[in-house]
Amino acid sequence: MPIEQRVISTQKIGARNPSGGVGSIKAAPAEPEKGKGKGKSKKKIVLIAGAVVVLLAGAAAYWFLMGPGKAASDAAPAAPPAPEAGVVLTVDPVSVNLSDGHYLRLGLGLQLTKDVAEAPDPAKALDLAIALYSGHTVAEVSDPATRDALKAQLVTELSDAYEGEVMDVYLTNFVTQ
Repeated sequence: MPIEQRVISTQKIGARNPSGGVGSIKAAPAEPEKGKGKGKSKKKIVLIAGAVVVLLAGAAAYWFLMGPGKAASDAAPAAPPAPEAGVVLTVDPVSVNLSDGHYLRLGLGLQLTKDVAEAPDPAKALDLAIALYSGHTVAEVSDPATRDALKAQLVTELSDAYEGEVMDVYLTNFVTQ
């Protein structure tokens, strides 16, 4: 009895096989590589993990920099409260020498803060006022803008000299000759 041989192929009948002629027998393909499919899944896992890390870092940055988790110490520091006005210490008028033989009769009122228990010695205030106003011309001290600038400078110097006890100064006597 003759043995019958059958060939099973995935190609069409009569199609050319790249390795040979028509209908040549081709070896069955080997089993697919087991590591090839896992390489793609590992890459996907790494990409997903990276995206999750980036999203978490962005959310944390928002939370700490702009969101409700912002630290209270990062907030703008509050301005110290303005001191409350207390009594006014009147300083007797003094004559200050101006340039060109003129003089200025200057009287001061020192606005003290409410925290001052005892009236300070006005000698510092007179000394600072004499040093600031002397040597100016009559035109300079008579000009409203210059007078205001000199007064503001005197307030700053008095506040420093009296360590915050003086909060403003009033010109109670201002006569030039």
